[in-house]
Amino acid sequence: MASNDSTGSTHSTTLGNSGDSAGTRGTTTIADTVVATIAGIAVRETDGVYAVGGSASRAIGSVRDRVSKTPAPSRGIKVEVGETQAAIDVEVIVEYGEPIADAAKEIRSRVTDAVETMTGLEVVEINIKVSDVHLAGSDDDEDEEDNEPSGRVR
Repeated sequence: MASNDSTGSTHSTTLGNSGDSAGTRGTTTIADTVVATIAGIAVRETDGVYAVGGSASRAIGSVRDRVSKTPAPSRGIKVEVGETQAAIDVEVIVEYGEPIADAAKEIRSRVTDAVETMTGLEVVEINIKVSDVHLAGSDDDEDEEDNEPSGRVR
């Protein structure tokens, strides 16, 4: 397998047509970003996952999201795609109190199902890095402080 992140390189993947007497009628090419996007959406739909990506990738991504006006679903996801297989690396922040082993099992199940169903690629590996734990209400406190006028300037 060639090592690629979700920057847009493509690999040729021949899917289906095994019972076709005429043989393969062409190839289907799936970009790495497609696999990363599918995986990213599946991860975000998992209970107990607060965010995808580490703090640095989320900070850079939030600036990119403001400029492009759309969030990047592949943020925090790296993929390696070969002819028939894919390996996926995911970085997440989980909610405090969520059993991390259960969240990881659910992430693996959802990502495998989504990628294999949509692309026909066999998912051989999903590595999960839990980079932080989110405490409920911690973001709300910061937002309230930012919105209150300071005593120095009015």
